[in-house]
Amino acid sequence: MSNQKGLTMCEKQERKLAFLFILPAFAVFLLFMFYPLAYTLYLSLFKWNMVSPNMKFVAADNYIRLLTDPVSLKIAENTLLYIVILVLLNFLVPYVLAFINTFQMRRGKHVYKALLFSSSLIALVVGAILFQWIFNPVSGPVGGLAEAAGFSLPAWSKTPGLVILVISLVAVYKAFGYNFLILLSGMNGVPEELIEAARLEKTPSRKIFTQIVVPLTSSTAVYILIMTIVQGLQYVFTPIKVLTQGGPNDASSNIIYQGYEYAFSFYETGMSAALAIVTMLIFLVLLYLEFKYVEKGVYYEN
Repeated sequence: MSNQKGLTMCEKQERKLAFLFILPAFAVFLLFMFYPLAYTLYLSLFKWNMVSPNMKFVAADNYIRLLTDPVSLKIAENTLLYIVILVLLNFLVPYVLAFINTFQMRRGKHVYKALLFSSSLIALVVGAILFQWIFNPVSGPVGGLAEAAGFSLPAWSKTPGLVILVISLVAVYKAFGYNFLILLSGMNGVPEELIEAARLEKTPSRKIFTQIVVPLTSSTAVYILIMTIVQGLQYVFTPIKVLTQGGPNDASSNIIYQGYEYAFSFYETGMSAALAIVTMLIFLVLLYLEFKYVEKGVYYEN
């Protein structure tokens, strides 16, 4: 009985010690995560311009205005389009190229990797300015090629749809190499014996990719997919700010940039905070769907 009691006391001391070790991390998490979140939620219920000492309580008016404003719907469509383009170019394309590099190429693998990753070393601001020159309809190389082919390049910064594509390409240019290398590291974990056995059975490369490589690299792929969605929200902010400022007529703006505009251009802090809360809820829904449906098919190596 005394041994059991002594063991219980020892366990209590270990739990207290463990709590003391966790306490600093919890305090930091509380200070830099929960407090800003709670304060953002608080601000979303007020009308305030960040200058006046008076804050007017408006309850859910900011959320109602946000969800009923036609501009908000347009910006939500833009954001979804950014995400779709980046998922295609920054997730599916590097996934296939990582497979080719790992299991199809015999020579020049390291050169290929270095070339694809090199663009990730360039800052987004520099990349935005570079693409502005490349797609300049008058003096850029793409405009010159178009003129040589007998047609003129439209002013992409003033053309809805095309402006989103060009800004997406800037984000792709920045993040493509990083996504490629992470997917490549996942491919390197696939047992070579499985690939060789499939080749001996004369299995087509397409089936090797879809039936062997994709299931065994699904954990890495899910991570890159989530990161690509985040890139569709965050990475496009810098090229939007540098190149178009959301124009023409909000045709290139997205949720993150619109939140910035509300706060620092229109001085509508409550609207900016409400948009931040809505964006967070969208992330939570995406995470829920990911855990509920995608994680079931994910392979994790023991």
